[in-house]
This record gives sequence, structure tokens and C-alpha cells, in this order.
Amino acid sequence: MAVTFERRLAGFQSARAGLAPAEPARLARASSAAAERLAAEVDGELVTTPAGSFVRLEGRGDVIAVDRERLARLPGQPPPDVPLVCLDTETTGLATAAGTLAFLVGLGWWQGARFRQIQLLLPDHAFEPALLDELRDHIPAGAWLVTYNGRTFDWPLLVTRYRMARRDAPIHGGHLDLLPFVRRVFRHRLPDARLKTVERRILGIHRAEDIDGWEIPGRYFDFLRGGPASPLRDVIRHNDDDVRSLALIVAHLEQHLADPDSRASAPAGDLAGLARAFARDRRLHEALDCLDAAAAATASPAGSGSSGPVAYPDPEPVRDPFGRSPLPRVADDEANDLGWLSPRRRPDFGGTPLRRGATPWPALASVVAGEPWTDERIAVDRARMLRRLGRNADAEVAWRSVAQRGGKAGVQAWIEVAKLREHRLGDPAGALEAAQEGARLLARLMAPGRALALLDRDLATRTARLRRRVAARATAASAGRGRGRPAAAAGALMPIRDAAVAP
Repeated sequence: MAVTFERRLAGFQSARAGLAPAEPARLARASSAAAERLAAEVDGELVTTPAGSFVRLEGRGDVIAVDRERLARLPGQPPPDVPLVCLDTETTGLATAAGTLAFLVGLGWWQGARFRQIQLLLPDHAFEPALLDELRDHIPAGAWLVTYNGRTFDWPLLVTRYRMARRDAPIHGGHLDLLPFVRRVFRHRLPDARLKTVERRILGIHRAEDIDGWEIPGRYFDFLRGGPASPLRDVIRHNDDDVRSLALIVAHLEQHLADPDSRASAPAGDLAGLARAFARDRRLHEALDCLDAAAAATASPAGSGSSGPVAYPDPEPVRDPFGRSPLPRVADDEANDLGWLSPRRRPDFGGTPLRRGATPWPALASVVAGEPWTDERIAVDRARMLRRLGRNADAEVAWRSVAQRGGKAGVQAWIEVAKLREHRLGDPAGALEAAQEGARLLARLMAPGRALALLDRDLATRTARLRRRVAARATAASAGRGRGRPAAAAGALMPIRDAAVAP
């Protein structure tokens, strides 16, 4: 009875799909033949399991040494005792919904200093469960995934495919998405966040032969329609290069930024970006160390030594890590492309996101955040970090060093000095004096007719309030003298302090 019912159900499903009852079996044989043809044309191994077939390609093991103890010192990096699995997918689209398929999954992991790679290629949609089962076997429990934009694309897509196949996605211990870290540390010298741009600008690597991403889905669809599998060779090489680049970026971070000694030769902008990453991880002392090193780099003869943008030459060309010809030097006419730091974009100061309508840092928003890293911008971040650490006296000295540079940033720096003296140092008279210094500098800036209404309103409100506070203290001091108590010395205006100016 059960057999009859199963046959009738199979016939119904075939009829509903517009196929003859024998057609599903014929399609299964055709899929197996396509899998064999794919494995032969891309030089892969055909693996057949009860769940289906897939093509497995073994990459060569390159030596990419990474000191995991040093790497763990950086913010957001995995602990040194967990395995790392680099992962990248090639898909039939850019969505993560049910209609998008990951037909090629590249994996890489370290065995000692050697980086081993494999790729799993799907011959047909019906065989997807076999590929997903194999993928699960290569992600140990507790391992960290290493991806590039994989937290928002690759991994959510794979989780969706596991759910569609009624399987549990592999359990992993963490996810190191390199894209946010790269943006935070290297964005000042990148025109965009593409992986190939990072290879060229940061690693000094240029892919002599590569396929554009928009071509990849079409080549796979052509194969599914019965076309040749040879065009997929470029897709496989592209994916293999992507996975290896993940390992090279991890090695670059460990070798150049992992400890103070290796950071000594890093560009000032990289150090300032790394300070932001440490601050985001609430490791403020290490963030301040990075800013001190960045300030020293800009003050040295090799640094910019001015408030202009810091120039970053192209990296020296290296031998192609992908096993092809030696690389030519990458010519780049836009070494200081503003890119993400364009004034048309919303300034990024870090910290708590701004409420709609808020007016933060009116001067620095237009002057500092719209430029690449400069010695002035580094000095501003250093002053803010000192204030966050509670080193109020040092923060005042740092803000005054910014104020001495003049300009709109100098006006804002005087406002910050006034805030510190009033709220942190208990010196309203000194705060009033700082506000008056800012007002005098602002008056000189507004002389040519430039409207700086936000700064003007801030200083006017602050000065009026401080005058009331100083007058109230003077009145209280007079009342104290009438009762026989000594006069309060804090009522008088204090001269500007002659503290040493820190870089």
C-alpha cells in the first residue's frame, strides 16, 4: 500500500512539473554526467556521497606564517588557541535570500606555518546537500571564521542554504570580518573597500589576470545550461586568490601592527586608525600609545611636519603570491584620494552616534574629518583620548597646542579648554578666559565675511554663563569678607597658563 502511494506521489510531482514519470531519473543521470564533465574540465576530484556529488579542488599549501600570540594583541582578533578558517563564496547573486545559491566555497586554514586551501564546487542545484555536509566537516566547533564582508553576506547566505536543506549550520566560536577593521585602520589611503584595492594599496599585490565579479554568475549559469565548464577556471582561480588574500591580510596585520616595536615604522595614518580600533574596544591606554606614536611620526623629518595631508607612496612590488609572474609596480595617480573622507560624507568622530539635528564639533566636522590624517587631526584625537582617560591637565595642554594652530579647529579647541576648566578642573574664571580667547580668534576668522554662526552662538552662550558664575563667586566672596572670612581667590580672572605644549 505504502509503495503504491509513494509511486502515485512521485507521478503527481512529475506531472505537476510537466515531466513524464521517468523524467526525474533521466535528469538525475544527466546531473551525474554534468558533474563528471565538470570535474574533468577543471581538474578536480569528483566526490559522490548519498546526498549527492560535488567537485573538490585541492590548493597548494603556501607558507604564510602568522604569530597568533602577537595577532591576539590587536583589537577584535581571535584568541591564539582557536583554529582559524578563511572562507569565501562565489554566488549566483548578491542577495542572501532563498533564491541565491553559493555554488563555490573556498576554504583555507593553517597547519603550522603552511596555509592549506580547498574549494568545493557544486555541479547542480540538486547536489547542494552534499556540498553543505562537506563544508560542515571543515569548520571545527569553536573555530573562528575569517572573511571579508562575510558577516553580512557570505555567512548569512550559507546559513540560509543550510535551513533550505533542513540542516543545522556549523557552530563556530567567532567571526573575524576583516572589512570593518580594514576600513577603520586603512580607509585614509583607500579609494574604496574592495579586496583587490586592499591588495594593491596595502599589500603591494596586483592580479595580472582576474575576472570581474559581475561575470561570475553568468558563467555558472552557462554551464548549467549545458555549456563548457572551462570558463569556470577563471572563477575558481578568483576564489582561490580571494581566500589566500585573507591569509595575507591577517599576516600583514600581525607583522606590521601587532606590537609597539613593529608599529614604529607604520604610517601615521595607520596608527591613528588603529587607535580608533583600540578605543572602540575600550583599550584606551593602547589607543593613546598609538596616537603618541602617530604624533611622533608626523613630527619627525620623515613625516609631514605640517597640517597638510600625509603622502603614502605605493607599496614596493612583491612577487605574485598567487604563483604567477613577478608583479609590476602599481602606478597610482591618486595616492591621497579623499574617498570615504570626502566632505560630502557624514563626518566620523567615533563614539556615540549623533542624534538627528545635533550640532557636534562644528569646526572640526568641516576641517578635520574631511581630510586625510594630518598632524592636526592626530593632535585632536590625542586630546580627546587624554580627556577620556581622565588626564584633564594633560588634555588641556593638548587642546591648547591645537588652539595655537589657529583656524576653526583652534576656536573649537579653546571651547574644549573652557569645558575642561569649568567642568573638570573647577576653574570658571579660567574657563571664561579660554572662551574669550576663542571669541577673539573667531572674530579674526569672521572678518572676511565667512559665516560661522554655530561657533559664534556657542561662545556667546558659554561666555554669558561663565560671566554669571564668576560674578556669583565674587558676590559670595564679598559676603564672606563681611563675616570675617578670607576672600576667595578664585573670583579673579586668571592669566593664561604657560604650560608646555605637547605634540
